[in-house]
Amino acid sequence: MMEARPVFSVKEEFVEDFKRRTKEFVLRSVRVFQALPKTEEAQILGRQFLRSASSTGANYRATCRARSKDEFYAKLSITIEEANESLFWMEILAESKIIPLNRLESLMQEATEIVKILSKARKNT
Repeated sequence: MMEARPVFSVKEEFVEDFKRRTKEFVLRSVRVFQALPKTEEAQILGRQFLRSASSTGANYRATCRARSKDEFYAKLSITIEEANESLFWMEILAESKIIPLNRLESLMQEATEIVKILSKARKNT
């Protein structure tokens, strides 16, 4: 017997897929943090990166539960800001040679795409 799956609208499907995508971004960021050298500067910068990356996923979840358009816009703006900040910290980690750029490129691309997609959603709100 086949299990009944909920029927989602295109918008609901996008939201669920993006929740998974931002969660995966956080999990990948955790793995980057775990791979950082144990030097003081790497750990300080890494914590800043991990805070903003994890905040990206958490704030997107909060965005999905917004009770008004104003709240949605505000929470979406925070999510964009956190994803962009994550990108900044990755650039610093690479440019300071704490972690090789090639280790971060894919995650940096994902952060860039998250910023672009959510910025477009905010513009259309």
